[in-house]
Amino acid sequence: MMEYLDYTFFRYALAGVVLISISAAVVGSYIITRRLVAIAGGITHACFGGLGLGYFLGFNPAAMAAVFAVASSAGVEWMAQRMRLREDSAIAVVWSLGMAVGVLFVFLTPGYVPELNSFLFGNILTINETDIYVFAAFTLVLCTFFAWRFKQIVAVAFDRDFARVQKLPVRFVSYAMTVFVAVCIVLTIRLVGVMLLMSVMSLPMMTAEVFCRRFSSMVFVSAGVAVAAGVAGLFAGAAADVPCSAMIVLILAFVFVAAKAVEYFRARSAS
Repeated sequence: MMEYLDYTFFRYALAGVVLISISAAVVGSYIITRRLVAIAGGITHACFGGLGLGYFLGFNPAAMAAVFAVASSAGVEWMAQRMRLREDSAIAVVWSLGMAVGVLFVFLTPGYVPELNSFLFGNILTINETDIYVFAAFTLVLCTFFAWRFKQIVAVAFDRDFARVQKLPVRFVSYAMTVFVAVCIVLTIRLVGVMLLMSVMSLPMMTAEVFCRRFSSMVFVSAGVAVAAGVAGLFAGAAADVPCSAMIVLILAFVFVAAKAVEYFRARSAS
């Protein structure tokens, strides 16, 4: 299997899956702790509105998707904080609105829209050198911000009311992290698709929760699980000639089920 590394596109895919796994695990640790897994789905489907509008107007679809993603993430925070709307309800608003706008403009766009399949399933083997530089820069900025504001992020993620009492910058941290979530989704969705993106943002952290009790440990363990599953799935998908994203999801799901089984039998033996 090591002969795959002789191919430049495969080395790019390998570097890309490592960077995507790290950034998605870091972002996922925040959204899992805040019980906002649905926000990833909401922003992802809001991006669909940007793709449709971009194709209809003849603009760069990825750029329009980025605008929709950032606007929808900020909109969720604004509706939750200013309009006192529950966050899951706010997510439902941007989710449905983004999909409706996307479907409308895709229908109005003449001809075939090729990005629809990549939106759902992606193709990680299409990562190029420019993508690697962009992913690396984003991962560096994300990890730097996370380390800089770590205690504040933890406080906001677990209990925003307590964070407000402690005079922490709750609004700044909330908006910053939701923007990071949006940018992470925009950078990766064309390459890995909705299926892999949602899994990488949730399953590694859920697995880490089985073995870890400290937030910092969970972040590192979830990143390790995501990277290991991503690399294994990439090689397995290439060897079996099946979509790599599907293999990565299956491995992540298997690891999570195995972790829960270990937790179950450990609890039974202790009792």
